[in-house]
Amino acid sequence: MDYKVHIDAGKEDCYHQYVQPGATFYVSFSVVRGGDGMAGFAVRNPAGTIVKPYQWQATADYTDQVSPGGYYSVCIDNQFSRFAGKLVNIYITVVKYDAWDKYAKEIEALQLNMENFTTTIGTVERNINDMLAYQYHSRNREARDYALIQDNYSYVQTFSLCQILVIVITCSVQVFFVRKLFNVKDGSSRSRI
Repeated sequence: MDYKVHIDAGKEDCYHQYVQPGATFYVSFSVVRGGDGMAGFAVRNPAGTIVKPYQWQATADYTDQVSPGGYYSVCIDNQFSRFAGKLVNIYITVVKYDAWDKYAKEIEALQLNMENFTTTIGTVERNINDMLAYQYHSRNREARDYALIQDNYSYVQTFSLCQILVIVITCSVQVFFVRKLFNVKDGSSRSRI
C-alpha cells in the first residue's frame, strides 16, 4: 500500500496494519514537502514494544523479516513543527511466503526436483520485493523533487512579478519628476532681474 498523507502542524498520525505470523513486514516513509522536510517516525510491533524509536528525519524504513503476527502500529509525528503541515509518503507491504510453500508441496507431489525450484522461486520473489522497495524510494525522490520544482517555480514567479512591479513604479515616478522639472509656466510670472 502506498499512501500520501497530510499531517497537520503539532499532530501525530498512526496507522495500523495486520501481519500474519511468519510474514515479512516492511514500512517506509518520506517527507515530500512542508516545513523543514523532516518528521518523526516510529513502529510498534504487535506486542506494543517500540521496535523503531522516534527519530526526526526526512526518510526512514523498517523491516521485520519474520513477524510474530498481529497489528503493527506505524506513527508519523509532526509535533516539533508548530506552524507547518507536512505531506508524507507512506509505503507498507506484507509478504507471505507460505503460499510458495503450498505450491512447492503440490509440485513435490508430482515428484519434480523441488529443492532447486523452490530456492529459485524464493530468490526471484525476494529480488522482486527488493525491486519494489527500490521503486518506492525512487517514486519518493521523484515526488520530493517535483514538489521542490513547484515551490521554486512559484517563488521565482512571485519574485519576478514583484520586480516588474517595482521597475514600473520606479519608471513612472522618474518620468513624473523629470516632466515636472522641465515644466515651463506661462509668461505671467516674470522675474525682476
